Amino acid sequence: MDNYNPDRCPVYAPIHDTERKANDVARQSFFGGMGCAAAIIFTVFGAAYGTAKSSGAIFSSGILRPERVMQNTLCAIMAQILSIYGLVVSVIISGDLKEMMSLHKGFMQLGAGVSVGLSGLAAGFAIGIVGDAGVRASSQQPRLYVGMVLILIFAEVLGLYGVIVSILMLTRATQGVTECLY
Repeated sequence: MDNYNPDRCPVYAPIHDTERKANDVARQSFFGGMGCAAAIIFTVFGAAYGTAKSSGAIFSSGILRPERVMQNTLCAIMAQILSIYGLVVSVIISGDLKEMMSLHKGFMQLGAGVSVGLSGLAAGFAIGIVGDAGVRASSQQPRLYVGMVLILIFAEVLGLYGVIVSILMLTRATQGVTECLY
C-alpha cells in the first residue's frame, strides 16, 4: 500500500476514500474495448471504400482490355490488406482486456486502436482513388501500370505506419505503470 498512486489508478482507490460512490464501477476496460472496436471498424471502412472505388474502374477497364482484368485486381487486394491490419491490432487489444486494469493502459489501447483505424481509413481512401484513376489510365496506356503499383505501395504503407505505432503503444502500455492493488 506504500507505493499506491491514486492518480494512476483512481477507480481502485482504497475503500475508506469518502469521495467514492457506492455505484462506481471500473471503466478502464471500456476504453480498451473502444480501441479494439475502432481498430477494426475504421480499417474495414477504409478497405471497403478502396475496394468499391477501384472495382468500378476494374470492371470499366475490362470492357476495353479484358485480358488485364486479373492484373488490375491488385488495387482491391491491397485495399483488403488494410482490414487485416485492423484485425491484428484488434486481436492483440482484445487479448489484453481485463476488468481490473489501469486507466493508463485503457487509454493506450484506445489510442492504439484509433491509430491503426484512422491510418487504415486514410490508406483505403488513397488506394481507392489511386486505383480508380490508375486502372483506367493503365488500360489505355499499359506502361503506366508500374507507376500505379508504386503509388499503391506508397498508399498501403500509410496503413502499415498505423500498425507500427499501435504496436509500439500497446507494448508501452504496461511499462512504468503503477499496479492497481484493488
